[in-house]
Amino acid sequence: MSATVIKEFDEIKLEKENGVAVLTLYRPEKMNAFTGKMMQEMVEAFDETDKDDDVKVVIVTGSGDRAFCAGADLSEGAKTFDYVARADEAKAVKKEEDGHRDSGGRLTLRIFESLKPVIGAINGAAVGIGVTMQLPMDIRIASDNARFGFVFNKRGINPEAASGWFLPRLVGISKALEWCYTGRVFPAAEALAGGLVSEVVPQADLMSRAQELAREIADNTAPVSNALTRHMMWRMLGAAHPMDAHIVDSAAIYERGQSGDAKEGVTSFLEKRPAEYTGKVSSEMPTFFPWWEDPAFKWISKKG
Repeated sequence: MSATVIKEFDEIKLEKENGVAVLTLYRPEKMNAFTGKMMQEMVEAFDETDKDDDVKVVIVTGSGDRAFCAGADLSEGAKTFDYVARADEAKAVKKEEDGHRDSGGRLTLRIFESLKPVIGAINGAAVGIGVTMQLPMDIRIASDNARFGFVFNKRGINPEAASGWFLPRLVGISKALEWCYTGRVFPAAEALAGGLVSEVVPQADLMSRAQELAREIADNTAPVSNALTRHMMWRMLGAAHPMDAHIVDSAAIYERGQSGDAKEGVTSFLEKRPAEYTGKVSSEMPTFFPWWEDPAFKWISKKG
């Protein structure tokens, strides 16, 4: 089976094959440097993968073998980060009704909202937004030639893309501050030791390993369960008490336990055959989802 294009873009590629979508940052002549257009296209790409029930997992990688994303495109020189001074960005800012939002944050918050598991396959240099865009991805694996750098303070700005929320939760406050204070570029081995990535593999094996992980998810687990689990885990990182998790867990088990997917999961196990899950993320999420948008949600007190 060959990959099919989900939608045509200019600065990224978005293809799918056998349940796995691959989003490739595609500015090879610029080491996949980030632009406002790339941000908009990536946001749109996650809209596409969310609504496509054929997509079970999303892999994000960069084109070529030099860079995942070399950070912001610095071709604007001294006004690179001055959105008001840049005519194209100024127009975009004026269209924002809620202030001068950071474009990296708009992307990471969209990835955070994804209904599909997201795997980052980091194939080379990843600095600035090239590393912060990875933080809301669920699993990050790196090639042995990957390099990472939270270089913002060296450029006279500050960490962005909501990394002040994501990074300490992933690697701890001390490591997060060390990497941000120094702004140094560090190798994949240090990223692994610090918990930023879960695996480091040879460059030649990176995409095959990412696909192997994606296949394990796509072939064996229920998409609706994965969407629900993704948000249960991420959103509980800021919960004040485990009771918050218990309330959502209980609602999920109650509803999912009555689903066709649950019946199929048990039956396939007893019959010693692969499960065939039919629940659709686009239309069959539990009735309480998204629970975080309902401040009055108290499932246990309602159900007893």
